[in-house]
Amino acid sequence: MLKKKQIVLLGATGSIGTQALDVVRAHPERFVVQVLTAGTNTDLLIRQALEFRPRAVVIADESKYTTVKTALTGTPTLVLAGADALEEVVQYKEVDLVLSAMVGAAGLRPTIAAIQAGKDIALANKETLVVAGQLVMDLARKHGVSLLPVDSEHSAIFQCMAGEQQNRIEKIYLTASGGPFRGKSREYLTTVGHEQALRHPNWVMGAKITIDSATLMNKGLEVIEAKWLFGLQGRQIDVIVHPQSIIHSLVQFTDGSMKAQLGLPDMKLPIQYALTYPDRVENTLRRFNFMDFPELTFEQADTGTFRNLALAYRAMDIGGNMPCILNAANEVVVAAFLKGKVGFLQMSDIIEETMQLAEHLAVPLLEDYLETDRKSRLIAEELVTKTKKVYHIEK
Repeated sequence: MLKKKQIVLLGATGSIGTQALDVVRAHPERFVVQVLTAGTNTDLLIRQALEFRPRAVVIADESKYTTVKTALTGTPTLVLAGADALEEVVQYKEVDLVLSAMVGAAGLRPTIAAIQAGKDIALANKETLVVAGQLVMDLARKHGVSLLPVDSEHSAIFQCMAGEQQNRIEKIYLTASGGPFRGKSREYLTTVGHEQALRHPNWVMGAKITIDSATLMNKGLEVIEAKWLFGLQGRQIDVIVHPQSIIHSLVQFTDGSMKAQLGLPDMKLPIQYALTYPDRVENTLRRFNFMDFPELTFEQADTGTFRNLALAYRAMDIGGNMPCILNAANEVVVAAFLKGKVGFLQMSDIIEETMQLAEHLAVPLLEDYLETDRKSRLIAEELVTKTKKVYHIEK
C-alpha cells in the first residue's frame, strides 16, 4: 500500500497554496495535510481546515486568533497564532514534507526550522534563498534535507538535470514571459498603475509576484535562487524572454548539448512534481499541442528599461547580505506601488538607493540577515515617504 506523504503547507491561502491543495484533492491516496498556515486570510483558512481536517492551523496575524479558534471549535484541529507557531508546526514528528509557499522574507525562519528538523522542503518561497542562500544550503547539506524547487523555471532546470549528476553545466537559461509591459518604453511606463501591472499575459499568480514579474524583479530573484540551488556562478545564468511561456527553462552542458522542459503555463504541474517526487503521477491537466503554438520566440531581456533584473545581478555579484537588502527594499516598494504611493519606474530607483545606503556585510549570520531585512525596510520606507510621484496614471 502506498504510504501517504504527510505535508505542512506554509501559505495555504495564497496562489501556490490553493493550487497545491487542488493537487492534494486530486490525489487523496497520496497525501495527508498535517498543517495549514495563513497570514491574514481567516475565511479561506477556516474553509480549508474544515475540508482537510489538519492536525493544526496557524494564523500568523495574532489578532485574528480568536476568529479562527471560534470557527474551528469542536473540530480536532489545534489553532495556533504568530511567527513562533510557524516554526513549531514544521517540526512535528509525523511531517515528511514542508511546502514553503509564504510570500517574502517571512518564509525564511520557518523554512530554516523545518530544515533543522530534517524535513524535506518543496520550495516556492524564493526569498528564502535570495535572503540567506549560503546559510540555507549549508543547513540543508548538514541535515541531509532535499530542496525541491516549485518555481516553474527551477523545476524545469531540476528536471533537465535528472540523470546528469556526473556532467558539468556550462550555462542555464531562465525563461521570462516579459510580463504585461514587454517591449514598452520608459516613457510609457511612467503612465502605468498597478491595475495594468497585475494583468499578466500567461500566469495566474498573487499580487506581489505579478508585480515582480512586470518589473522583471521576479526573474532577478530567480537568478539568485538558481545560483544557490544548482551551485552556479552568475556568469553561468542567463535570462531570455520567451513570451509564450512554453519552454520553462533550459540547461546547456559542456559539450554544447541543451535540454529544455516544456509544458503549458500551469503552476499545478511543478507543484505536483515537487509533492510527488521522484514519481511522475497521472493528472487531468490540459496537454500541450504543438499546433496551438506554431512559433516559439525569444528575445533579449531589456535591463535598461527594466532595471530590477540588472540590480539583482549586481546584488548577487556583491554577495553577502546585499541580496537581502535588495529583497527587503523590493517588498517595500511593491507594497507602496500597489497602494499608489510610488510610480512603476520609481521602484527601481528606491531599491538602488537602499542598496547604496544599507550596510553591507560580507559574511552574515542568521541574526545579521534578520537585522539587515529590518533596517533595509526602514530605509526603503523612508525613501518612499520622500518620493514625489512623477507619473500620471492614464484613465
